[in-house]
Amino acid sequence: MNSELIAALDYYEREKGIKREILIEAVANALLQASKKSVGPARELRVDINPKTGVIRVLAQLIVAEPVKNKHDEIALAQAQKIKADAQIGETVEVEVTPRDFGRIAAQTAGQAMRQRIRQVEKEMIYDEFKDRAGEIVSGTVRRFERSDVIVDLGRFEAIMPNTQRVPTEDYNIGDRIRAYVVAVENGERGPAIILSRSHPNFVRRLFELEVSEIADRTVEIRALAREAGYRTKIAVHSANPKVDPVGACVGMRGQRVKNIVRELNNEKVDIIPWQAEPRDFILKAMEPARVKSITLDPVKKNAILKVEEDQLSLAIGKRGQNARLTARLTGWEINIEKDESAAQVFEAKLHQAAVALASTLGIEAPLAEELVKNGFANAEALLDVEPPDLAEALGIDADKAQAIHDAARRSAGGGGNANASAEQNSDLVASRP
Repeated sequence: MNSELIAALDYYEREKGIKREILIEAVANALLQASKKSVGPARELRVDINPKTGVIRVLAQLIVAEPVKNKHDEIALAQAQKIKADAQIGETVEVEVTPRDFGRIAAQTAGQAMRQRIRQVEKEMIYDEFKDRAGEIVSGTVRRFERSDVIVDLGRFEAIMPNTQRVPTEDYNIGDRIRAYVVAVENGERGPAIILSRSHPNFVRRLFELEVSEIADRTVEIRALAREAGYRTKIAVHSANPKVDPVGACVGMRGQRVKNIVRELNNEKVDIIPWQAEPRDFILKAMEPARVKSITLDPVKKNAILKVEEDQLSLAIGKRGQNARLTARLTGWEINIEKDESAAQVFEAKLHQAAVALASTLGIEAPLAEELVKNGFANAEALLDVEPPDLAEALGIDADKAQAIHDAARRSAGGGGNANASAEQNSDLVASRP
């Protein structure tokens, strides 16, 4: 047993880096519990292990008494003086009480005690090494899956990437090499746990800090960042140095810097914009590439109403609302996007104006005049280019009424002045048609 114990102590000290004294203490404590069963009641038991020879002894602190009334706590004077020549009654003497079959008990107990202590020490080492590394990026290998959580091998230790910290568009396979952000190092009831994430916004932040030297040396600062992991990230950067282009620094020569980051993010879209102190300018930049027609801000409620042309509406909102949501997170303002109706309103006003003028010129009812304008006949001259039967078919009216309208148009066009005025209105109407 002695040689086996020494060999085990040497191995764990060499391979695991655990001090021999720690393992000896663990084995001694385990043997102490085991010895209480085999030795029986005894006063102040302790287990002594020689770190060089591996010899194990069980010792008890017994009181010298004459006569002995309690054999578990006392020792006769004659026996005590064999151990310590000058022993006196009432004195305490340390006596070896190692059982005869203790080698078998020690062999069963020592290995288990060392393994338990090694696991405990390794957990303490995990916490000591990683407790100050929260917020860093580490590399590891996908080792296994526990339900939907990913267990990552970091070398000497394992970490866990919970399902909530995974990127929904990414798939992981056993053996894959991945990089992840250390969200926290928790020291819970089951021991330390290293929590990793690839979906955390700070994962992108740290990638930029590692890739862009100007961010690392604080020449360029990341002022705001918003992310929907796997889909899109918006990042606002700023430099106090007017000679430094913060966006250009992040993009890099020929876009190489941002390409490296996008590659690490599995082609997640990354928008880099210059940070603006003025909320209006910042929101407009964050909304790009959508073009905003007008913006109204409520500083008290931090609410922004953005109006865009109809063809810019889907771009402003973004796929599944991503552009609007990310802009809100990036700027800290509530974003409301509306379709700009001003152009349509101007067109409707001109349409009505042309219909009133046409009704007055031809002497017809306003609804019929509006129908003519909507069909492209905004003045008398335009009506001369169509035959009465075709006009009747287009408007859904009888032939006599179509003929009367055509005759009125011919008389009006012959007048010259009114026709010219109507021609100008028609030109304006066509130009303003949305």
